[in-house]
Amino acid sequence: MVYSSVTVTVPFSKVAHIGLRPITTNTELGRVLSYLATGTSLASSDWKVRFKVNSAKMQSGSLLQAAEVLKSLLELQEQKLLSFREKKMLDRARHMLVAEIAIARGIGEAEATALLQRYLDRAELSLPPLS
Repeated sequence: MVYSSVTVTVPFSKVAHIGLRPITTNTELGRVLSYLATGTSLASSDWKVRFKVNSAKMQSGSLLQAAEVLKSLLELQEQKLLSFREKKMLDRARHMLVAEIAIARGIGEAEATALLQRYLDRAELSLPPLS
């Protein structure tokens, strides 16, 4: 685990049960980055509904769904202040994307963050400083 420099061993028979998945392919990573640049996001105006939907997307482990959460929260942040819980979710989505990009592309986290920001620039969105 790049984030915490921890090695985790999991019995092969339990891999599917715990939701472990292979690193995202370059093709899928391209789809995710393209979505961040040009895709549209829909979010409920009711924060409870929005938080529940976003939580489910983050728990899915899907990089594309994490990108959907990131983009919708960045767009919402431009309109109003995010709640504490939504800020934490934004940070988790950002971390998931940066870590996956870094591993998949074999680059450092700073380079992965810069790459992510280049695609968000196309959508006129900016990553906030880490909280």
